Amino acid sequence: MDKNRIEGAADKAKGNIKEAAGKMTGDSKLTAEGKMDKARGAVKNAVGGVKDAMRGRH
Repeated sequence: MDKNRIEGAADKAKGNIKEAAGKMTGDSKLTAEGKMDKARGAVKNAVGGVKDAMRGRH
């Protein structure tokens, strides 16, 4: 498994926590940060998936 996939999963988890905390406290900045972290995690996960796929072809 590529390190980008691991980092992506961690970013998504962190984003979920931030977003939930922001919604609970009414902190729109924290909610937005959470959404950004989730998006960053999704991108890293996708990059890692492509790298894993490329390794499998060689």
